[in-house]
Amino acid sequence: MSSSPARYGRIHYAWIVAAVTFLILLATAGVRASPAILMVPLEHEFGWTRAAISGAIAINIALFGLIGPFAASLMSRYGLRRIVLSALALLAASVALSSTMRAQWQLTLFWGVLVGSGTGVTALVLAAIVVNRWFDQRRGLVLGILSAANATGQLVFLPLLAQTVTRHGWRSATYIVAGAAAAVFLVVLVWLKDRPSDVGLLPYGALDGQPPTPAEPSVARSPLGGLFWAARSREFWILAGSFFVCGASTNGLIGTHLIPACMDHGIPEVTAAGLLAAMGVFDLVGTTASGWLTDRFNSRWLLFCYYGLRGVSLLFLPFALASRHIWLTGFAVFYGLDWIATVPPTVRLTADTFGRENVGVVYGWIGASHQLGASLAALGAGVIRTSLGDYRTAFWISGSLCLLAAALLIATGRKRTLAQPGPEMIGAPA
Repeated sequence: MSSSPARYGRIHYAWIVAAVTFLILLATAGVRASPAILMVPLEHEFGWTRAAISGAIAINIALFGLIGPFAASLMSRYGLRRIVLSALALLAASVALSSTMRAQWQLTLFWGVLVGSGTGVTALVLAAIVVNRWFDQRRGLVLGILSAANATGQLVFLPLLAQTVTRHGWRSATYIVAGAAAAVFLVVLVWLKDRPSDVGLLPYGALDGQPPTPAEPSVARSPLGGLFWAARSREFWILAGSFFVCGASTNGLIGTHLIPACMDHGIPEVTAAGLLAAMGVFDLVGTTASGWLTDRFNSRWLLFCYYGLRGVSLLFLPFALASRHIWLTGFAVFYGLDWIATVPPTVRLTADTFGRENVGVVYGWIGASHQLGASLAALGAGVIRTSLGDYRTAFWISGSLCLLAAALLIATGRKRTLAQPGPEMIGAPA
């Protein structure tokens, strides 16, 4: 290996792996965006209540988060490529089979359990592992770009799926999503590699003589051991608590219920989907910029700003919906810039506190709290809508929680690094 950053052809292979990971996350975003499009058509065709459909989505979101730490462990044990291929195959099959469903239990099985499990593997924990394995430099920027894959998925899939549902019915939309997962399966099969050493390279930006990124120790192979070790730290609970609010205020509330809320105010589904897709454009800009900022500024203060601004925008949302297009467009821009901007600084704080070699499992558990919040918000907002007839209370609760999270992050204090776990903590032989 040379003393300059290792290269594969004209570019370092890390960028190819990052591009493949982006496509994985983009396809996953398309799968995860689908329930927002399908909710009202399913309600009309089968007579299922908004709360009942939200319950299946809540299971999906909860599994999306809870699978993450175990997926990180499996990736450490069996390799990224093998686990990701299995997840994509599960997604393609589950979404395609959902076109045959006639009963509510089938919705829960296909879109709740199976799709939730598959997306839990192809989630942002994958991005965190790829960035920390393949990059010594530009980690914040690359993580910002990968985090923005969710926004790009919204931009690509939401208008397409909404038009498809309007013209051809909801079943045709499921075929598109299943086909996308199958196509990415083929890309992964050819180009995804587990580690730089698999292609004879160092991580991007690493030089000969520089200590390599440590291989994952036992904590990365023991999800529960990693949780028990990290849970001793106050920093873990602050990050997990704030990320709980992040999930509640994004995937659980806006990602699941904004389109139905717009339709409640007389806005057509295609227009509402276009609005959510436009938010994805600004999310792409905001999240990429957040990655750049994370490489340069204090991550805690970035999170303070992100949660505070998000809280203000959610408190304003009921008034924006009532005013229809003018103020709602302003909300889409403002909220969109902030949607996933929290991810790069959260991953950075996780890596700084718990070590880069442990970031997969520890961030997996922090991500699980994100999806637990999202799950409760998806279900809770559906129940509020069914009980009260609108979403105003749900938006106000979520906005208030964001302001609380911003205040909580001020209490994180200066950075502290947690001591590495001993064998007795992770169950390794002494």
